[in-house]
Amino acid sequence: MPSMSTTPRKSRREILENFLAQKPGDPFARYGLAVECANAGDDHAADGHFRKLLEENPQYVAGYFQFGQFLGRVGRIDEARKVLSQGILIAQQTGDAHARDEMEAALNLLR
Repeated sequence: MPSMSTTPRKSRREILENFLAQKPGDPFARYGLAVECANAGDDHAADGHFRKLLEENPQYVAGYFQFGQFLGRVGRIDEARKVLSQGILIAQQTGDAHARDEMEAALNLLR
């Protein structure tokens, strides 16, 4: 009979936190952790991780979209508009038409 481990399984958030502790400059890990915190309802942590992501990686287009969506969900509409507008500019600069279109649609929903 196989032995059952009594070690608790790490949550996705714990895994991302550990990875980020080892590689603090990894934008994908920071992005994943921000989204995970937002989905878990930890608004303060999500806000901090999104801000740090975009501060350290201003060309990380997906971060603008998710941060804007998050801000809209928590009722911070003016901030959401600003973040999405910034993201649209970055998407245009980087040639990411798909992300630009998604952020324009999200921005229109906030008007």
